[in-house]
Amino acid sequence: MAIEEAGELPALGGLYRRAILGGLTSRSVDGAPQAELLVRGVRIDRDHIARYNRACGFRVADTVPVTYPHVVAFPLALELMTRPEFPFGLIGLVHIGLHIEQSRALTTDDRLDITVRAENLRDHERGRAIDVLTTVATLDPAGPGPGEAAESRIVWRERSTYLRRSRRTRPTTPRPDDELATEDLAGEASAVWPVSTAAGPSYAAVSGDHNPIHTSWVAARLFGFPRPIAHGMWSIARGVAALEGRVPDQCVVEATLKAPVLLPGTVAFSSTARVSAGTIDFALRDARTGRLHLSGTVAP
Repeated sequence: MAIEEAGELPALGGLYRRAILGGLTSRSVDGAPQAELLVRGVRIDRDHIARYNRACGFRVADTVPVTYPHVVAFPLALELMTRPEFPFGLIGLVHIGLHIEQSRALTTDDRLDITVRAENLRDHERGRAIDVLTTVATLDPAGPGPGEAAESRIVWRERSTYLRRSRRTRPTTPRPDDELATEDLAGEASAVWPVSTAAGPSYAAVSGDHNPIHTSWVAARLFGFPRPIAHGMWSIARGVAALEGRVPDQCVVEATLKAPVLLPGTVAFSSTARVSAGTIDFALRDARTGRLHLSGTVAP
């Protein structure tokens, strides 16, 4: 796989124009792009992280939540996903799964070397799916040892799974890592949150993800939703934020998005700690119907 290095993250404006044009043309690609994109030395903006924390329910502090690197890397992911060799148009693509591994907490002083690539295009019971893999590497904050050269190492990695819904795809058995078990491991609801229509535009503004299924009633209906839906990464981040103070610096976060949160709506949050494993299961459900929106785990 060829590595393509750029001097800075791409501007989103041009990428969204490309996304719109790409959504108007058919694609006959039957594989993942054979390129890995790389940008070195990306800085974390303190004002931006404060706005992210407010949008997702984290405490406003000079800290880097485990879900935050996703939005820092988003322009590079968008560059890859709007290329002609990416098998799907961006508009209407649905985020259905997430796996994050973090070996140490990031700080606002870190400089990030970010890579993005795609792999594993496959049939899914609801259409076709593909994984987008992102890594973040940094220099060791303690610095190199005597006689050693400074080298960056990967401290954060993510696999996001995206779905292109289709009624024509034959049903298949999902891969084990496509979806977590659907049984209710998170227990009774401990909090209920109203989610306003503004949740879509506010997260779009801070994340750069302006997919109109999150902000437009017309676009949502065109793609089969009765009204706009919350971003999947907002739902996951909101659940992780509710566990703030219980998420270790070295952790694994997994989540499966089962059903979208329709905007406006009301969600019920629940969590249960498995003490022997050091793991916390959490879930978001529709507060009225009990329908599962997402299930997830946070583990050391």
